[in-house]
Amino acid sequence: MSTTYFGPRLIKGALISMNPVIPIPNVILFQYNPDMLTRTLEARSSGGGENSDRTEAFRLTGPPKETIKLKIEIDAADQLERGDPLAKLSGLGPALAALELMLYPKSATIIGNAIAAKIGILEIIPPEAPLTVFVWGLQRVVPVRLTGFSITEEAYDPLLNPIRAFLDLSLQVLTSNDLKDTSIGYSLYVAHQIAKEVLGTLNLASGVGTIGASLKF
Repeated sequence: MSTTYFGPRLIKGALISMNPVIPIPNVILFQYNPDMLTRTLEARSSGGGENSDRTEAFRLTGPPKETIKLKIEIDAADQLERGDPLAKLSGLGPALAALELMLYPKSATIIGNAIAAKIGILEIIPPEAPLTVFVWGLQRVVPVRLTGFSITEEAYDPLLNPIRAFLDLSLQVLTSNDLKDTSIGYSLYVAHQIAKEVLGTLNLASGVGTIGASLKF
């Protein structure tokens, strides 16, 4: 007798790369949501030093610096079982390449800069990386910079394409201090902060009710 599972359907985390030149975003959907992620927040404040003005002790110069670290697993088992031609040809190559290219300047830019240098153009502006967005549920959609990651490949197909891999990702959240106020990333971060403020207000209301109940005899 077959059984049907009626449990909640989990939203999958994702990294979305938005290149201004290519209108279609590159979505790297997490095949399995990690069981844990680590977030580190560091305050941006103007006070706190030995010679600082005491009136500046509680002044914040912007949102905190936040880093996110998480470990994700991807494998091509399901695609290979379905006979997916791309998985048969390249394994996890496309998914890994999409992630790695978030750290690469475009080859066309590299070639163009090399040509410009040869013809005497001395001032070459470093290429701009695409906007990357970290999606973790409905209330955490934030612009990030992928600062680095490690890849552990654990299984290969006959062509030596990786078919199972673990990735340790390091992300730096880009705040309203880091982005132009006309950019999509700026708007995403401000919306994220507003959602956080709403959640904090809900906790305030809950805390007041809890304190009131504890004072009753």
